[in-house]
Amino acid sequence: MLLNIGQRPDHGFDEPLGLLSDCHRRIEHFLLALCTIADRVAGAALEPGQRAALDGALTYFATAAPRHTADEEESLFPRLQAAHDPEAHAALDLVGRLEHDHREAEQHHAVVDRMGRQWLDRDALSAADLRELQRRLAQLRSIYEAHIAAEDTPLFPAAARVLSPHELEAVGREMAARRSVRG
Repeated sequence: MLLNIGQRPDHGFDEPLGLLSDCHRRIEHFLLALCTIADRVAGAALEPGQRAALDGALTYFATAAPRHTADEEESLFPRLQAAHDPEAHAALDLVGRLEHDHREAEQHHAVVDRMGRQWLDRDALSAADLRELQRRLAQLRSIYEAHIAAEDTPLFPAAARVLSPHELEAVGREMAARRSVRG
């Protein structure tokens, strides 16, 4: 799957739940890129393509991932919490864990970004730094695997059934506004 930052997603802001799921595919893609580079290059000098892939993945997680978290925590989760529907309340049992996952992932990403930028600047990582980078990336893989599974299947389908078209439209508008996209 070839992805570029700014690439048009499969869904638009008129389909916010699909757009959130598209973002999950990007998270998986860019996390795999980081893991692959760390494992294959092992802290050594980066070739131009590896350098570009590392920079692109770090940039994605520094810019797009925080908006995705805001999309969920500021737009989707509050609407589910306000819904007076048993299915919404069952899905919301996950929200506390999902928000905790966001905080934990942010901590790991801060370290991964610092180490990745160091690698780009110095064109090498020490053995100790490489081990720490790989450990953090393994933690992120574990977090995202469970997190994405919980959101893609039961949370987003429940939101699709529980939230009104008007509410979903509002989620999409808020997502677009976070990206300074009109209309």
